[in-house]
Amino acid sequence: MNHHGFRALAVCAALASFATGCTQAPDLSAARAEAQKPVQRYDAIQALAAHGEKVAAGTRSGAVLVSSDGGRSWNRQPIAGPSSITGMDVCPDGRFIAIDFYRKLWTADAQLSAWTAQPLEAPHTALAVHCDRQGRWWVAGTGALIVRSDDQGKSWVKTDLQEDLQITTVQMVDELNGFATGEFGTVVVTTDGGHTWAKRGALPEEFYPYAALFVSASEGWVSGLAGQVVHTTDGGLTWAPQMNRAGAPLYRIFVHAGAPHAVGAGGAVVRLQGEEWVAVAYPDARPVPLAAGTSVAANNTLLIGGPGGLLRAVADGGSSKPGAAK
Repeated sequence: MNHHGFRALAVCAALASFATGCTQAPDLSAARAEAQKPVQRYDAIQALAAHGEKVAAGTRSGAVLVSSDGGRSWNRQPIAGPSSITGMDVCPDGRFIAIDFYRKLWTADAQLSAWTAQPLEAPHTALAVHCDRQGRWWVAGTGALIVRSDDQGKSWVKTDLQEDLQITTVQMVDELNGFATGEFGTVVVTTDGGHTWAKRGALPEEFYPYAALFVSASEGWVSGLAGQVVHTTDGGLTWAPQMNRAGAPLYRIFVHAGAPHAVGAGGAVVRLQGEEWVAVAYPDARPVPLAAGTSVAANNTLLIGGPGGLLRAVADGGSSKPGAAK
């Protein structure tokens, strides 16, 4: 190499040294800290369930968020994907069960130490999951199917209603009596512990039910499109509309502090007061669809969940006022 070549190398080395000295490596500490948070901004909370101070939140993004202190703090538990938890319930022994859009049923023990999955052959798309007081598992969904397991998922008994419709809610209120609701105002009941199901009455005007809550074999509420809420006191034979002051569709109905509560579109949180559903005001409300809500009775906390990593407690000082439903 001649002296011109050495000069060129020297100039290049000097320029490289100068450039390195003037440019600092990007500071990624904030991004790394954000990635370590248990609740991520891309999380969409689709299901919530609680037993004592144990709480689980199912997401659309392949993770379950768990809390051992009633929702004050959270840990992230990734689950094998693809997965999207759309419904969740708790059994009397504290076991959590959850349905996955990808035809799986997830379970966790009472300590929420780990989640295991098993394939769910029917229905093709599960839309509702329930664990009754006897510890039996119920799943309902497309194809007008209701399935029951008496042995924690080892075997299933299938009820086919022989219609082209979706069953969107299922709940047993005691050992013998249960309700399921579905498309086109369908209401079916069992009075023999789920061995047989039969139609009873009908919801008004081809009602599409989003959520239902029954507190006895005679009384219950069902929510539907455009903020509709209907009430029965005769086990589903007849239904009466109730005023929903929030005007928003309600996606989950549950009991909190002795009164029916619900969450829904536009960040709505409501409770039943007398014969009306009234808004529960809370600070920094976001106008987003709340797909999940539950009551943590252990510390009188109402938890809500939605998109954008929304997972928070809401105080409802009025839930125990006179006039709240029993």
